[in-house]
Amino acid sequence: MLTFPFGMPITPVQQADRSPKRVFVLGVYASAVHARWVDDDGKTIINALAVASEPEIFWRGDDADAVIGKILVPSGAGRLVAASKTLNGPSGVTLDLMFLEPLGITRREAWLCDLLSESRCNPRQRAAIEREYDSRLARYVLPAYDFPPVPAVLASEERRLEIEDEIRAASPEVLITLGDQPLKWFARHYGAHPTLGSHGETPETYGRLHDLSVAGVVLKLLPLVHPRQAGRLGSHSASWSELHAWWVTHVAPGLLTIHER
Repeated sequence: MLTFPFGMPITPVQQADRSPKRVFVLGVYASAVHARWVDDDGKTIINALAVASEPEIFWRGDDADAVIGKILVPSGAGRLVAASKTLNGPSGVTLDLMFLEPLGITRREAWLCDLLSESRCNPRQRAAIEREYDSRLARYVLPAYDFPPVPAVLASEERRLEIEDEIRAASPEVLITLGDQPLKWFARHYGAHPTLGSHGETPETYGRLHDLSVAGVVLKLLPLVHPRQAGRLGSHSASWSELHAWWVTHVAPGLLTIHER
């Protein structure tokens, strides 16, 4: 079983409400609940350590303290507290504010999905774990972990067919892809361009609807930036951020009303 540091299982994070939805949103991979790990004197060891699977897909950071409070920390190894609100659920908050709401869509009308439904360890997180957690593992008898890195292949053929099944169940009018990876690993198999830029990277072309058919479901493809760009979360492209901000104001309102199934 895959596990985070401090022993919580890494579990799939998937859409709970499986009824038909107006839009289908496809992201990259599930995030995690992040804790700040401090020593017994209150000094920060790791500012944002992934310690648990998100309670729901595109989680917005609610009740992080309750999730983290269930994790046992061995005596002498310090304690875990919720990381900054900007580090728990930022993609979920951005999805609502910068994608769904501008389109006039609520979460009740959206089926959310990721290419990879389980959290993975990015290089920066790996370096922090190896530096701080591994060096204390034997001394404090910390739980072993199996937190794999982001894979080279983000969606196998088997996973792509699973996403097809979700799209058939959702029967959406529109498939929204977030960034390049959902285009590369999923939408291109059905005739879409494999990169976001090839769909349009100017105010006149970005964030428009394109014809697509997935597993017999005729819909519109709406290729948009990753939430990292839209929300200016960490490392991001200023040009894509500005382009998406323009889209939010000038294109998104009313965009879906021009398409009737």
